[in-house]
Amino acid sequence: MIYILQLVYVKEGQEKIFHQFEDVVMPMISKYNGQLLLRVRPDNDAVIEKSIESPYEIHLVQFDAEEDFISFGQDEERKRFLHLKDESVKSILLIKGTKL
Repeated sequence: MIYILQLVYVKEGQEKIFHQFEDVVMPMISKYNGQLLLRVRPDNDAVIEKSIESPYEIHLVQFDAEEDFISFGQDEERKRFLHLKDESVKSILLIKGTKL
C-alpha cells in the first residue's frame, strides 16, 4: 500500500478549468486499485503556522501498489485531459509514503 499526498497550487483565475480536470480524473483512481481518502480546500483561518504558500487543494490518495499509481499516471484517457491540468495548475508538491 502506498499513499500519495499532493499539495496542489492552482493558477489564479483558473479554478474552473482545474475543476473540469478533476471531475474527469478523480473517478479514474478506483480503476487502478486506488482510493481518494481526502480532498481538502484549506481555509486560511485553518492554518496555524506556515513557511510555504498555502495550496488550493490537498489530496490524499491510497493505491494498493506503486505500479497501480504508475498505471494511473499513464492512463490514455487521463492523458487526453492533461491540457486542462497544464492550463490551470501552477505547481504540485507530491509526497509518497507508507503507513507506519
